[in-house]
Amino acid sequence: MLREIPSILSPDLLHALRAMGHGDELAIVDANFPAQSLAQRCLRLDGVSATEALSAILTLLPLDSFDPMPALTMEVVGDAAQIPPVVVEFQAIIDRVADHPARLGALERFAFYQRARSAYAIVQTGEFRLYGNIILKKGIIQP
Repeated sequence: MLREIPSILSPDLLHALRAMGHGDELAIVDANFPAQSLAQRCLRLDGVSATEALSAILTLLPLDSFDPMPALTMEVVGDAAQIPPVVVEFQAIIDRVADHPARLGALERFAFYQRARSAYAIVQTGEFRLYGNIILKKGIIQP
């Protein structure tokens, strides 16, 4: 055990977060997402919601301050203007926890899949709420 590191973050996930560089992306996805078939590295957090994962990860991961949208969610298929409750929670967590709070952007479903495919890693959670998917771009820690 280590102090001040959320216990839901696995050793493999901690390694990935540390190994990522500025501009690398991390996808946190729900239980329905095709993570195994898309990921370069698939890390599992079974039994953990996407919102719990986001909150824990943002305590360690700086968001990119050079990108106006360093956090992206998936649009609702057929209704891009709809904002699912889980996405409202994502925004509240970013506002509360992130070192660089930012407004969420959104990508069409297949554009989200493509972006996740190129992410450094995909974290598959046990999230059952639909559209519980978010991509984070890693920033820097200022000297």
